[in-house]
Amino acid sequence: MVTAPVKTPVKKTVAKPKAKTTTNIEKVSEEILTKLKSLDLDQQLQADLEWCLGSYRYDQNATGLIEAIGKAHEVLKQAHVKKTKGITSTLLSTIEKVLN
Repeated sequence: MVTAPVKTPVKKTVAKPKAKTTTNIEKVSEEILTKLKSLDLDQQLQADLEWCLGSYRYDQNATGLIEAIGKAHEVLKQAHVKKTKGITSTLLSTIEKVLN
């Protein structure tokens, strides 16, 4: 007597949506650059950030961009302490997420 093979039910795995693991470094860099320009803070840093952002877009190497973001974080933190209008704690915490 021949019996049909028993099929075991196949579990379907549902792909979980990827958690937002990292903050988009490019988006944050553009936000920082916009803020620095609008407040007219540190023109040399603005130029460095623009250059590093362009370089990052070309080769996806974030080393220089992260360094420029770190410098911008310090400048923005100092301005925040002076109560400069437009620099929020949210912006600073977003920058810190990128740096960590």
